[in-house]
Amino acid sequence: MGKEDVLLLDFWVSPFCQRVKIALAEKGVAYETQEEKNLLGGKSDLLLKSNPIYQKVPVLLFKGKPIVESTNIVYFIEENWPSPPLLPSCSYERSRARFWADFIDKRIFEDGGKIWRSKGDETEDAKKEFIDTLKKLEGALGEKDYFGGENFGLVDIIAIPMTPWFLAYEKYGNFKVEEEAPKFSAWIKRCMVRETVAKTLPNPEKVLDFVAMLRKMHGLE
Repeated sequence: MGKEDVLLLDFWVSPFCQRVKIALAEKGVAYETQEEKNLLGGKSDLLLKSNPIYQKVPVLLFKGKPIVESTNIVYFIEENWPSPPLLPSCSYERSRARFWADFIDKRIFEDGGKIWRSKGDETEDAKKEFIDTLKKLEGALGEKDYFGGENFGLVDIIAIPMTPWFLAYEKYGNFKVEEEAPKFSAWIKRCMVRETVAKTLPNPEKVLDFVAMLRKMHGLE
């Protein structure tokens, strides 16, 4: 199977696309990407055809067949290329991993978005909610290096692409993740040492510029 059999419809700043890239890199799978150049103003015909329900990236085209929704794609990658495994062998631990992957899906990006999309008291409330989410994740992490224990795995892949956006949350929320959630901050640093992560994630300063543009579009600046 060549890299032309695996095509990712991508957008540079999307943490959801980055999940897929990290998972493929961890598995050593060769793939091609097609960048959506103008998601805010238009979408490619291939994207609209491949994901007609949600019309958003990422989409993984495997031998021409589309798989959509980032966490679902990561599960597909885990099943289709089982080695090295991203999920633990124990069924109970796998269920816990799925739970925390779902929690991250529902909370981090949405909670962080509330910070930069708000002003005044609303921003303060959003900041408190975001920090509470990080503290819950610190509880799940405990004293482990990674969410699955000693090995970097699926929950780490689901969570780490969210972190380049943290600089924007800190700026508009007036706080520091390292001060509010030091264990989570230490986990970020451990993950960033991995080549699959460091080569994939965008520069937080560029993400901050992107968020500043979004704030102007929303009339917040």
